[in-house]
Amino acid sequence: MQQAAERRSRTKRWLLSYPRALPVGIFALVAAITILSVFAIERGETQRDAAQLSARTTAIAAALERRANASSAYLRAGAALLSTMDEVPADDFRRFVSELRLDADYRGAEGIGWARVVFPTQVEEFNALVAEQGPGSYELYPGLSGEQAFAVPVTFLQPDTERNRRALGFDMYSEPVRRAAMQEAEEYARPVASGKVVLQQEGNGEAPGFLIYMPVFEAGPGGRQLKGFIYSPFNAQDFLQSALELEDAGSYGVRLYAEDPDQGEESLVASTFDGEMSRLRNVRQTVVIAEHAFVLLVSERRSPGLSGLSMVTLIFGLLVATLLLLLVRMLTQQAKEDESSLTWFEEQASIRNSLTRELNHRVKNTLANVLSIIALTRRRAEDVDEFATSLDGRVRALSATHDLLTQSDWGSTPIRSVVDAELLPYAHGGDHQLQLSGPDIELAPNDALSLGLAVHELATNAGKYGALSQPGGTVSVDWVLASEDLVRVEWLERGGPPVASNRTRGFGTDLIERIVAHELRHPVQLDFDKEGVRCVLMIPVRRPSEFAIRAGKASFDAGR
Repeated sequence: MQQAAERRSRTKRWLLSYPRALPVGIFALVAAITILSVFAIERGETQRDAAQLSARTTAIAAALERRANASSAYLRAGAALLSTMDEVPADDFRRFVSELRLDADYRGAEGIGWARVVFPTQVEEFNALVAEQGPGSYELYPGLSGEQAFAVPVTFLQPDTERNRRALGFDMYSEPVRRAAMQEAEEYARPVASGKVVLQQEGNGEAPGFLIYMPVFEAGPGGRQLKGFIYSPFNAQDFLQSALELEDAGSYGVRLYAEDPDQGEESLVASTFDGEMSRLRNVRQTVVIAEHAFVLLVSERRSPGLSGLSMVTLIFGLLVATLLLLLVRMLTQQAKEDESSLTWFEEQASIRNSLTRELNHRVKNTLANVLSIIALTRRRAEDVDEFATSLDGRVRALSATHDLLTQSDWGSTPIRSVVDAELLPYAHGGDHQLQLSGPDIELAPNDALSLGLAVHELATNAGKYGALSQPGGTVSVDWVLASEDLVRVEWLERGGPPVASNRTRGFGTDLIERIVAHELRHPVQLDFDKEGVRCVLMIPVRRPSEFAIRAGKASFDAGR
């Protein structure tokens, strides 16, 4: 039990010592843990995404190579067949292509074509041959230049479509990119892909593509001689899409470059990008298509921001941190209130002890005042009725002020309340005026009793002989701060009967100048001017908390 109490006491001291820092510290700690968790989740998902991206890139590259290898296999078979024929008639070539029974692996290609070697002396023969066997009227173009040893025009291209007929007769050897691929294929006797070109089939279009060439040789006097090329043209975009039918790109963007991607869009041959997207990471892989190194670039398609799991973790963590902040803040506030309550109870116990002693002192003073009033009243009373009447009024004045003090728990009492209580019997008379003015100033209990007794005597005298005894009379009571701890109260009568110069000294004068002055510890200025009585009292102003039993409680409640 004692250990538990000590632990609670230590916790309470922490809450009271750091009422703001402790809640903020706990919030910061939980928020930091949450952020670290989000960072770990994001890092793990980044690594996972990178692994998935690499695996997807490898799969797409393999699909592209399978498409290219299938095309190369058909071209090898065609080259073997065409090399055994002296001439390649159009009907035989069409039959050959139809018997290949091209399956789905060949999708993405424009077809299969034959391009024979034509020397300058064979141009007319070539034009006549294709006019006789070709699907339409066309000739070799562009014409042979003096630097070109031979031409390799498109002779046949299957399937026979309007699109493919645009390429018939075109000398592919006249174009540098195609010529370089054909020369490499002739040198190594195997299928070779060209770089980025625009196929003749595109007409005025600009869609990039490439071709795969397989040389066809025939036996000659000096050994084998180049007879022509069997080839397949590819629209690069269709080729890429056909490969992605084997390996779906999913949420990734795919680009295929004929050369190094650092050269920019110049080397781009195909892309699945469909607008703006955030590239968080790219994976680059070289894809060899018929001896030509293409570059495959796969980019992750992902919007900026945290993942779903990270967002849930972040929101939950911040929610927990906020709840802990509020909880600790409430505990801190409760600890402060408990501490304030204990302090207030200790203060009240001390105040009650002091108040008991103070009340004892004040009761004695009040009884002494009553005895003095009785003694002075008895001296000047001519009969019992007069004595009883005078004594009754003065005791009632003390009682009225006592009521005010009781209402304030014997705390401080406003000057206006004391004056109002004593002048209440004269407040509703329509034949005279009462004028009260002054700031809100509160008096200690003893001083309030003395002021009430003085105002009662002055009002009684004014009601009998002064301004309150006839119509048109005016009594003004004004008070101002004479200094920080002293208030000046002035009673002034005007409009009443003239004050006699040979008047006798009465009980009220003795009570005000002796008892009241003694209690206030300041002399009282009492003038009986011909125009009316004027009385000036100097009353101490003390701190209310010295006399109010509930002052501490009020401060405590206000602090809450």
